[in-house]
Amino acid sequence: MTPPFLRLAGVTRRYHGQGGIEDVSLTVSAGESVVLVGPSGSGKTTLLRLVAGLERPDAGEIWLDGRTVAEPGRNTVPANQRRVGFVFQDLALWPHLTVFGNVDFAARSAGLATTQRTSQIDDTLRLCRVDPLLAGRYPHELSGGEQQRVALARALVSAPRLLLLDEPFSSLDRDLRITLRSELASLRRQLRFTTIYVTHDPDDAEALADRTVAIRSAKVGSVLPHAH
Repeated sequence: MTPPFLRLAGVTRRYHGQGGIEDVSLTVSAGESVVLVGPSGSGKTTLLRLVAGLERPDAGEIWLDGRTVAEPGRNTVPANQRRVGFVFQDLALWPHLTVFGNVDFAARSAGLATTQRTSQIDDTLRLCRVDPLLAGRYPHELSGGEQQRVALARALVSAPRLLLLDEPFSSLDRDLRITLRSELASLRRQLRFTTIYVTHDPDDAEALADRTVAIRSAKVGSVLPHAH
């Protein structure tokens, strides 16, 4: 039996006050697209940040691609060595860097060699349908849809095995949301990466999920498979 690509076992992360997750266990198979749904404050973003290595669990362990990456109180593998891409809800594009600079920063952080970075960045921007003429522009000079595509390119430039997306289309109008959702589904089929996608939109789940996992009260609840 093939071991899961990602496994969380009894993972807890508490904050002073509200938020966090409590005793969460979850497995994700290689190539699977899991959509996380749940009310605000249920811990969906915390779970993504733990998987990415941006937080440390208070309890429990996380395995990624056959190795332990987090134990209670510490990350055993740092974020930049996990081959995980992250598209944040607010996109978190660096305002002082151009489109090219934003994607290049991620490529350098992942250790891509200087000789291959430019071509890899150009290829990734093209793959994410970012107009080459936008490469020298800054985030505030882009439309909402253009910013979304740049954030996706930044997450994909290092060829991650796992892509995490935290409500990336929540601020977009319906038509653009449908377009970008379709593009993301196409990219996933093409590149075959594993995906965890947080959303409140049932249409997102229907279009992108192999399996929907509900998180309620900071714990993993029902698991709902999708038939495609």
